[in-house]
Amino acid sequence: MVGVPGHIMTVRLAILSRGPRLYSTRRLLEEAEKKDCYVEVLDPMRLSITVGNEEPRILNAGWPVEVDAVIPRIGYSITHHGVALIRQFERLGVYVANSSEGISHSRDKLHATQLLTKNRIPVPTTCHVRTWQDVEGALSKVGGMPVVVKVSEGTQGSGVFLVHSEDRARELTYKLLSEGHHVLVQEYIEESHGRDVRVIVVGGKVVAAMRRRARGREFRSNFHLNGTVEKIDLPDEFADVARRAARLLNLDIAGVDLLESERGPLVLEVNSSPGLEGIEGATGINVAGAIIEHCMMHQGFSNVGLDQLLRSRPGHGVVSVNISRHPILSGKQIGDVFTDVNEQFVFAVAREGMHIWKPRRTFLLRRGDEIICYGEIDKIHQQLAPWVSHSVDNNNVSPSTIEFSEDSC
Repeated sequence: MVGVPGHIMTVRLAILSRGPRLYSTRRLLEEAEKKDCYVEVLDPMRLSITVGNEEPRILNAGWPVEVDAVIPRIGYSITHHGVALIRQFERLGVYVANSSEGISHSRDKLHATQLLTKNRIPVPTTCHVRTWQDVEGALSKVGGMPVVVKVSEGTQGSGVFLVHSEDRARELTYKLLSEGHHVLVQEYIEESHGRDVRVIVVGGKVVAAMRRRARGREFRSNFHLNGTVEKIDLPDEFADVARRAARLLNLDIAGVDLLESERGPLVLEVNSSPGLEGIEGATGINVAGAIIEHCMMHQGFSNVGLDQLLRSRPGHGVVSVNISRHPILSGKQIGDVFTDVNEQFVFAVAREGMHIWKPRRTFLLRRGDEIICYGEIDKIHQQLAPWVSHSVDNNNVSPSTIEFSEDSC
């Protein structure tokens, strides 16, 4: 009996994990079995991908993997292959709890920080350094000593160091760069030394939160480093930041780590495969059950990359213009900029972390806004070029230096 509303069907669920005996994997398996799911734990390194003009496939020991939903527990060491697998499941129209894009973004601390700050989500001040000579400048930008030096790709507290002298910062940076790492110098939040808040977000909702504390002289508070954990009542401001960070990185399941600073919550990291042992023990909340329920509710749907969809039509794409870079547009109405009423270009205006969709032609632009347009790239350029060129001339900048931010084909 297929397609009858209200009919209960067994959900076929795959948990991608190399550690079937790990606490988090076992708990997800237990909760899925309680819900009468058909569930398998699949080692992602044993799965192969078939790509071509025929129907794409994922194979396990030569047999097609056919499931309704996937929970990825992809370790850092297999990120590349794991992301390729997730991308293939997405192409097959299978619901994946965390997108390939989300996993990639969250694993790269620099990229994640760039995305968060662009969308006004607070983070500690961070500098990407390319040589040890850059350290002195980075120190002044992040507020001086001490600082946190970290690699862009670490996980569970690895590759993170608290440094108290400039000489040590240079020495450590030189060593990490010579080993092929991307190095970040980050502001040290003194009032949050040795502790942070871990928030588990599932499907855009906060399901559990705990405070983690380091032991002894250790400043990293990770549970895997023998830190202690305790349940907390999460303030609304912290919950809001955690939800926004998970959503922005396109993660349905996320562990968001927040620092308790004097200026409010700061996002330290967003984890796409958060451990469940510490937070279930600290809070008594069935986090694994919440994850399984979410996957069962969404297994009939798959995520789609809107940017790719919008690029599928030749000559079309998305263009954005930041009003801060072109101040002549501040105070103008949308109708002043887009004078051709036969062309519907304006997709949205981004303002203070929100989007105003299909703004009226009388909508007033202001500094800090970003106009986001979709349509024929050449026609969008024709409408915007006079304003952009004017702002360039007023600032004595060569027109060749002005670029539209766009994504088209």
